[in-house]
Amino acid sequence: MSIDRLAEHSRKAVYQSVQITLASHTLTKEINTMERSVRQTLILGDESLLGGYFQAHTKFKNSTANLFQLSLHTEQKQLLEQLQSLEADISQKVTAASQAPEKLRELTQSFQSFALLLDSARNFSDFGYALIGLEIDEMQNMAERAHTVMVWELFALVPFAIFLALGFSLLITRPIRQIDEAIRNMGQGELSKIVRVDGPQDLMYLGERLDWMRRRLLKLEEQKTKFLRHVSHELKTPLTSMREGADLLAEGVVGELTVKQQQIANILHSNSIQLQKRIEDLLNFSALQTEKSALIKQKTNLAGILSVVLQDQNLAIMNKNLKIDLACTELMIDCDEQKIRIIIDNLLSNAIKFSPLGSRIKIWTNKVDDSVQLDIMDAGPGIDKIDQDKVFEPFYQGRSMPDSHIRGTGLGLSIAREYALAHGGSIDLVQPSKAGAHFSLTLPIHDPESYS
Repeated sequence: MSIDRLAEHSRKAVYQSVQITLASHTLTKEINTMERSVRQTLILGDESLLGGYFQAHTKFKNSTANLFQLSLHTEQKQLLEQLQSLEADISQKVTAASQAPEKLRELTQSFQSFALLLDSARNFSDFGYALIGLEIDEMQNMAERAHTVMVWELFALVPFAIFLALGFSLLITRPIRQIDEAIRNMGQGELSKIVRVDGPQDLMYLGERLDWMRRRLLKLEEQKTKFLRHVSHELKTPLTSMREGADLLAEGVVGELTVKQQQIANILHSNSIQLQKRIEDLLNFSALQTEKSALIKQKTNLAGILSVVLQDQNLAIMNKNLKIDLACTELMIDCDEQKIRIIIDNLLSNAIKFSPLGSRIKIWTNKVDDSVQLDIMDAGPGIDKIDQDKVFEPFYQGRSMPDSHIRGTGLGLSIAREYALAHGGSIDLVQPSKAGAHFSLTLPIHDPESYS
């Protein structure tokens, strides 16, 4: 607005200055023309030469009329009226002389009037130039004021712009962060948290669609868990009968078996145990998903749990001629013995599965502050870098799988991690310096809930 006012004032001032300057030059020029015409008439005695005078007189009148239409200063108007009065007196005398040739000699008295008229025209012009100078000074002052106003407005605008930028950033960043968190939670399988997005209407609508997707995934997850639970229960009953029958055959209860029959019975017995383990994994996973796996904690000797697991896996260890390097101290911990046994059994069975024939499996425990750490490391091919971030995901099976081994459900490590987290501990995949897989189980010695 300041610049617009300055520009408008400058436009008017420049226009008026140009008009006054041009008109002043015109007035002076026409006065000289009129005086020259009168002199020529007197010298040559020819009244027809007064035609030049009358033409200049007409232009003089038009110029003064145009000047009166401008926004003149009071003194300028007075000078302009004085010019008109002087020129009108001269015009009357010239007109009278043109009508009566005998009066031409009287025009010699008008030369003094021409001199006065010319001096008045110069005074009008000088006064106009002075006013133009004052107008220029005023425009400079206006420009300085406009510059000052703009500087102060700029100083006020910068923090205001920063405030607006921060406001819009917060307005946009917060809902985007909420959307990112919702997508990350859904990607990690955390479907119980409701998606809420605050902010612009479009982003709120996107949050509603994400929450619809979450509910849909949650429903599908519940259907999957329900299906697994039903199938597992349906398989467990006939499997129990099959295992009992295989046990009876292997033990020779129904009669002596031949060597080949005994081998077949042992195969049935071994595979029924494997199948039962897979079904128990599915049942445990279903219980974890439905949060029905309550912990029954009591003081338990970790070395005793490890001993029972090694005894259960003894046949698999003997079949691959593995050596177990065990270094376990006597440590009592508050835990659910069955769940900890499942954790260690899953870790050990994986180590046995991937260990080469005749190799070693190292197992050792350490006490770290108020926690116990159990490490199991095999001498197998290790875990591929592509699989390292996914080994604890449900149903995920790595690339390195022995050709001679039956593929499992991919739930062992997932269940082990969930049980460890339920105890307030963790399971980590340690990057070994040599070949092989190294898992580290950390459990609190005392029940954290007993201190709350």
